[in-house]
Amino acid sequence: KEKEKEKEKEKEKEQEKPKPEVKTLTRVPKENPVQNNKQVQSTNKPHEVKKQEPKQHAVVVSAHPAIIPDAVVTDSAPVDQPKAEATPTPPVKPTQLVFRSSKHRERERISQVPPVTLPPVVPEEPIEDALKTEVMEKPVVIEKKASLLQELITPAPIQPRQQQPQQSKNINQQQTVVQQKEPAYEFEGILNASGVLEIMSDGYGFLRSSDYNYMSSPDDIYVSQSQIRLFGLKTGDVVEGPIRPPKEGEKFFPLVKVDKINGRKPEEVRDRVPFDHLKPLFPDQKFNLTKGYNDNLSCRVVDMFSPIGKGQRGLIVAQPKTGKTMLLKDIANAIAANHPEVYMIILLIDERPEEVTDMERSVNAEVIASTFDEPAERHVKIADIVLNKARRLVECGHDVVILLDSITRLARAYNTVQPASGKVLSGGVDANALQKPKRFFGAARNIENGGSLTIIATALTETGSKMDDVIFEEFKGTGNMELQLDRKLSNKRVFPAVDIIASSTRRDDLLLSEETLNRMWVLRNFLSDMNSTEAMEFLLNRLKRTSNNEEFLISMND
Repeated sequence: KEKEKEKEKEKEKEQEKPKPEVKTLTRVPKENPVQNNKQVQSTNKPHEVKKQEPKQHAVVVSAHPAIIPDAVVTDSAPVDQPKAEATPTPPVKPTQLVFRSSKHRERERISQVPPVTLPPVVPEEPIEDALKTEVMEKPVVIEKKASLLQELITPAPIQPRQQQPQQSKNINQQQTVVQQKEPAYEFEGILNASGVLEIMSDGYGFLRSSDYNYMSSPDDIYVSQSQIRLFGLKTGDVVEGPIRPPKEGEKFFPLVKVDKINGRKPEEVRDRVPFDHLKPLFPDQKFNLTKGYNDNLSCRVVDMFSPIGKGQRGLIVAQPKTGKTMLLKDIANAIAANHPEVYMIILLIDERPEEVTDMERSVNAEVIASTFDEPAERHVKIADIVLNKARRLVECGHDVVILLDSITRLARAYNTVQPASGKVLSGGVDANALQKPKRFFGAARNIENGGSLTIIATALTETGSKMDDVIFEEFKGTGNMELQLDRKLSNKRVFPAVDIIASSTRRDDLLLSEETLNRMWVLRNFLSDMNSTEAMEFLLNRLKRTSNNEEFLISMND
């Protein structure tokens, strides 16, 4: 009886003791290290049943003091626990039920997948130590070992297989686009170009080509404003340098570098004196139009009676159909043959196209032409560019010759372009229209200690137009050399149809020797009693008997 009483007291004491908290414990095998990170979820809901793997040993006890599970599924022996009186469980609301979605199930499946075993990473320190020992033994293989070390240490980029064909396609497309954008010819710094500079109103300029008569063309070369300021370029400068192909958005070939300006170095041209500040002098160096045996008779006549010097301002006064164009051609060929250092330009204004072609094929000079079917603005623009080019060459010390045919047509073009000033001369010539043609013709001069600009122009007379006579009268006293052509001689087919008595050169004593001057005075006195036809026929008969002018003058005593 005493033992039974002690047992009842112990039961009462145990009932009065607080119930211990029960925690869930899980055992994870060593084979699956990924499951160590798996969280053990405790369920407070009696209606939820948790599935467990048979290999895992777990004891599941509710942490809530009022909830005691009916049975514990374990592989180990059951634990003896005293039975406790059942306490009323609180009612569970239906909203506490959790329904797992398909995404949650997939996450559990993914978490149960065994991890991928990666290859072991080679440690850096032992490799470097090994390399140091190898370097000491074999110093020749240092670079190869270092490259192998970098390949081992730097991991290769992992790319998904599905994106590889797309990237290859994109790369091929980019390569085709790059091949299309690249120019067909790469000649930057290889091809040199030259042209006459024309500066626009915005400050930049273009190099015009003589093939297009210095007019705008698709072959023009762009010159930037910075280059013009750096080298002090002006309109009319002959610039030479390498060019490059145009890029996207560019229309013209740009000039990369300036190598030469008017045949000189850029350093020499930068400090040049402007043309208007140069001192003009009388011509003192004569052009030799005759050289050799029995040369052209036209050049021999001109060389004796109206010699041409460097810096001459000559005017050939001619009527229509007197052979002025042929005379210009003979003079041009003689100067080109005997004076190759001279830069010669033949400017044809308002002429026939067939004469332009004939002049280009028969004369070794630069031919710039504007035919009669072109507007007057084109005549004026071409004449301005040619004059500016000649001025820039003279500033650099070159000898330039311009043969103009004709100055009467050029003055007509200026009269057409010139806006009306209200003052009109006889023949319909504006009072201000002849200022620019005079400026063109007056640019011819011999420069002191420098180059020279020679202009030989033709003037039309007796054409039946009052305007032509007014233009000739304005230019009559401006030249220092005048050569008259006679229509009577051309009608008799006597060429050259030169009026010997009316033709002369101012200050010819600077061009001819004293002995030649004395003999020429005697010859002029002898021919002054004859008319122009008799004098020319007599002179041509005597010239044909001799080989040159010196021999002819010596034979005058006979």
